[in-house]
Amino acid sequence: MFVNTEFLQNDEICLRLDKTANSDEAKKWLPAYYFTICRKDGTEVGACDFRIGHNENTYYGGNIGYEIKQEHRGQHYAGKACLLLFKLAKKHGMEYVIITCSPENAASRKTCLYAGGTLKEIADLPPDNDMYLEGERQKCIYLFRLGES
Repeated sequence: MFVNTEFLQNDEICLRLDKTANSDEAKKWLPAYYFTICRKDGTEVGACDFRIGHNENTYYGGNIGYEIKQEHRGQHYAGKACLLLFKLAKKHGMEYVIITCSPENAASRKTCLYAGGTLKEIADLPPDNDMYLEGERQKCIYLFRLGES
């Protein structure tokens, strides 16, 4: 199921695979990759993950998650990582990817626009959703249609 990820790089960054995780049907978790985002000089600037496929959890939680270290923010590293992860999604036969964020997270919303996303909706989280149970109430749902390679 998992593929070689050495191609996930550009002139500025690479995604270093840290681990993979199989699906967990009981928790409704999809198989996933976990990466460290590194500059070409080896500096670790953040992390990202990619969940393969679609279900209710990825509709509200997204196929891609990312976090950039404070001192490296503002350089579009998260958006550049997303663009690389779109290539991985295509290798898994996915036609689209969803990335979500909280409505008040301006930086993440900018990342979604930078990476070419379209805001599908600002959705109310279902009361049984883990994020709802942690106090969140809404998510911006960004859709990324993946064209031909």
